[in-house]
Amino acid sequence: MKKLHSLALEQKEDAKHGEAFFPVQKYITNLKPDYPVVTTHWHEEAEFTLITEGQALYHIDLAEYPVEAGDLLFIPPLVLHSISLQEYPKISSETYVFHMNFLGGNSTDICSTRYLTPLMNQEFSMPYLIKPEHPAYASLRKIFNQINSLYVAAVPGYELALKSLFLQTIFLLLQYSKRNLSSDTGTSSDKLKQVLDYIEVHYAENITISELAKLCYFSDYHFMRFFKKHMNMTCVEYINNLRLEKSVELFEQGNTSILDVSLSTGFHNLSYFHKVFKRKYHMTPKSFLKQLE
Repeated sequence: MKKLHSLALEQKEDAKHGEAFFPVQKYITNLKPDYPVVTTHWHEEAEFTLITEGQALYHIDLAEYPVEAGDLLFIPPLVLHSISLQEYPKISSETYVFHMNFLGGNSTDICSTRYLTPLMNQEFSMPYLIKPEHPAYASLRKIFNQINSLYVAAVPGYELALKSLFLQTIFLLLQYSKRNLSSDTGTSSDKLKQVLDYIEVHYAENITISELAKLCYFSDYHFMRFFKKHMNMTCVEYINNLRLEKSVELFEQGNTSILDVSLSTGFHNLSYFHKVFKRKYHMTPKSFLKQLE
């Protein structure tokens, strides 16, 4: 059974999108001043998005893309991306997240070997942002509307139609893509992914700037500037945000000991945990637990 999800702030994703036999999920994203960002993340699935209201700034593969209502975005698998509010007070969007295996990305036919697998391996440079003046916009907007209608109605065979529409989307974008001649394994994007992966695994431990800097072969100073430039926050802020998100998950899973949750998410000072939790969620951990009840 399909569910409509609101996109959460934490998005370094181990999350499953949809179900094993139908890896497609629709998300609604609403950002506003007290909830202003979707932090930098990536996942194995592709994203097809329509901006329905407002304006914001997308960061995709470390490049900036101002977006506004009516714009379409296609983000291939494994590409770093984030969203942040700028001058405009809000943004709303609808996103379909789907795994390439749903389209046959794990098969051995010509479609997979020539197009889907290279796309997953980032061998193509595709247009991420499709504005109304783009030659493919009208067709892609029509496809998005059809996806929306089918996803909601779920008529018999709608899964077949959705697969066809996602394939049409990729077909259209391929007409405006070019093949990457070489893969830069040492790019800033790769370095940042390595750092974020490391933090994801070791967030409960004492993580130092020096050990993260060594992953990139940077000095501590260069690393801190690099991280702040591409993440729009300091490394300490990012680690604290991740730890807080993990603590919320534990509370929602039924853990009621604030001390245990604090320690297991890397906060070894309880008063500091209270302070940063209240700053982010505008309530104490105790109040949050009461709200859950």
